Amino acid sequence: MAVTATDPRRAIDAVFRIDSPRLIASLARMTGDIGLAEDFAQDALVAALQQWPDDGIPDRPGAWLMATAKRRAIDHFRRSKVAEQKLDEVARLQGTQEESEGWTEPRDGDDLLSLIMTCCHPILPVDSRVALTLRLLGGLSTREIARGFLVSEPTVAQRIARAKRTLAEARVPFENPEGAELNERLDSILRVLYLIFNEGYSSTSGQQWIRPSLCEDALRMGRVLAELIPDEPEVHALVALMEIQASRIRARIDEAGRPALLADQNRARWDRLLIGRGLSALDRAEKLGRPAAPYLLQAAIAACHATAPTIEQTDWERITSLYELLVKLTGSPVVELNHAVALGMAKGPEAGLEAVDRLRDEPALRAYPLLPSARGDLLEKLDRLEEAAAEFSRAARLAQNDQERQLMLDRAKACKAGTSG
Repeated sequence: MAVTATDPRRAIDAVFRIDSPRLIASLARMTGDIGLAEDFAQDALVAALQQWPDDGIPDRPGAWLMATAKRRAIDHFRRSKVAEQKLDEVARLQGTQEESEGWTEPRDGDDLLSLIMTCCHPILPVDSRVALTLRLLGGLSTREIARGFLVSEPTVAQRIARAKRTLAEARVPFENPEGAELNERLDSILRVLYLIFNEGYSSTSGQQWIRPSLCEDALRMGRVLAELIPDEPEVHALVALMEIQASRIRARIDEAGRPALLADQNRARWDRLLIGRGLSALDRAEKLGRPAAPYLLQAAIAACHATAPTIEQTDWERITSLYELLVKLTGSPVVELNHAVALGMAKGPEAGLEAVDRLRDEPALRAYPLLPSARGDLLEKLDRLEEAAAEFSRAARLAQNDQERQLMLDRAKACKAGTSG
């Protein structure tokens, strides 16, 4: 099907965003260099931008991108000043040409898992591991990663460039480690998976409210990790958290295509199969008998929501207690904000507003749109509509996601209408 004249870039970007992690992972396996792998993938994207608007999107765009990237890699090694030292790489690339033509998915997730393992190598600082994996595996832009970390875009770009250079200079092998080395990378791997999932569950920017493909990628890799490391409770806890959260994805958009907040979601649309899988994973994590850790606490909070018939019947007292433990473990201002929201549900909006107001001068939350939106929600419940409208308007100004911005503008408009009425 041909790309229309009005949307070629958007369509091609969508295809590339879906296929790029798999493309880069397969190329990294073949070349042994993730920096080169991304370069060749980008070359394939440029070729798609040049050809697809006229020729149309191929029936199998992933295979087309892979074959194109493979040709770019072969040409690169042939032109290289050290081509004599690269004969093995060229032969391997040529020998897998048939594989690229039939390429649709990585083999049992091995390539994707190898990619995240390489990106999370201990030779890199933790922030660089996370940023690099989000870039290559999650397909996120530096802007999206920066908003996730609440840091500047140049900082993220520098981390990614430095990480690629470090891995190349150290000749880090593209492989799946085992034993102690695997455990050494586990914390950053789990963090990366959860950040990828969250970007799919609630996109920080762009026109989409949710990007299910990212959630699916993170969940699939989490399941693979759970099979590889069956005795690690936090792996099962993270899988439980993602399963339960993913169960609500369909309900996060209403019939008109607008974002639906938790209180407005049709719970009949929640995926009971995913909830069941999540509860089973949570039970498995708890039975391993380790002290409560961050993902275990978050999964327990998600389970409270998943098992409640309505928002009013949710066990907000337990959720508040779980958030209190999570604040002590993490010290995260975002977790403190979530605790304040839960407190508002358990003890009333006055208590929640008081807790939120204690966070208003927190530097890490100054550009965080959920702070004014949470405050606006509590003010609205207290019938302080003019103040609530101002907070929703501020949240709209801070929001980078188009759907989130429109939701905040609609809520501000409703509060203003209530005031005038």
